[in-house]
Amino acid sequence: MQHKKAYLLLEDGLLVEGLAIGKIGTSGGEICFNTGMTGYQEIYTDPSYYGQIIVNTTAHIGNYGAVDEEQESDKPKIAGLVVNDFAEEFSRKSAKESLQSYLEKRGIVGIANVDTRMLVRYIRSKGAMNAIISSELSPEELIKEIKKVPSMDGLELSSVVTTKEAYTVGDPNASIRVAVLDLGIKKSIVDNLASRGCYCKVFPAKTSFQEMAAFEPHGYFISNGPGDPSVMQYAVETVKKALDSSKPLFGICLGHQLLALASGLSTYKMHHGHRGLNHPVKNLLSGKGEMTSQNHGFAVSEKEIEKNPNVEVTHVHLNDNTIMGIRRKDKKAFSVQYHPEASPGPHDSRYLFDEFVSMIKADVKESVSA
Repeated sequence: MQHKKAYLLLEDGLLVEGLAIGKIGTSGGEICFNTGMTGYQEIYTDPSYYGQIIVNTTAHIGNYGAVDEEQESDKPKIAGLVVNDFAEEFSRKSAKESLQSYLEKRGIVGIANVDTRMLVRYIRSKGAMNAIISSELSPEELIKEIKKVPSMDGLELSSVVTTKEAYTVGDPNASIRVAVLDLGIKKSIVDNLASRGCYCKVFPAKTSFQEMAAFEPHGYFISNGPGDPSVMQYAVETVKKALDSSKPLFGICLGHQLLALASGLSTYKMHHGHRGLNHPVKNLLSGKGEMTSQNHGFAVSEKEIEKNPNVEVTHVHLNDNTIMGIRRKDKKAFSVQYHPEASPGPHDSRYLFDEFVSMIKADVKESVSA
């Protein structure tokens, strides 16, 4: 296949030339990199990546094609794709189509033959910033177009990627009901809850707490998602009311940041974020280490922790000591910054789903005996 020339322009002026992949067109967003060695389809369909251009650090992308079973949402959510060596042919027998066909049909603009090692080192040094990919515009035209790309700082995106209607997953006759606030949830997260005997009802991001409570859940789950948590006051209020219900609550990624905000802590935009399948985290409660799957550009600030007697840090990142988990001492609520469902990634942290279910069972037993 003959590829057209394509350009990648970063907002600070760095211009990279390569070959067009996916859809012929133009697309902009915040550029970031993912260090995962595999699982590209799950990465591209993670709603937390909405509005972002992904740089895959793995040299070869596309060699195992695409399959429907590896979708984490209804379609790719990334704004664009940057790779080094792009495979036209795929070797996996179960694959239904090439990655080129997959991206092209779903309208994802990309660029290949890029020195991604150089680019990742550049982003690590300069920090995350906006970028634009085009296989139809000149570099001069891109300079004008990139100014139209919104900054991720202060951007609310969960209401864009959330489900439009509430839906259920799991056995309706299950003894445990969980109300899930969809801020950009991955399919694997709900599947992990359902496989542990939870009947889940997944609600749109801006659902009122009263509507969620009408499901009569035994616990609340606050999902991952894209954008800046500090501008999501509607979700913070929902989490506060869920905490006031005194029922168990578990938050992941954006849900972790919202639990922190609801508890009086603050969040900040990171220099270049954590994205990949190989981030080392220490569980401060057990003393054990975990290899984790992560995808976030914002984090919980350490500044207010010591002033807040009701919040305890439970997990820290071993590379930079950022907060990876918290729990409320006065409530049955906890959260982690990373993705315990790990699709893709190692399964070291799936025990957190078990802990949530155990917390719910203990709470139900306590309520019955009372």
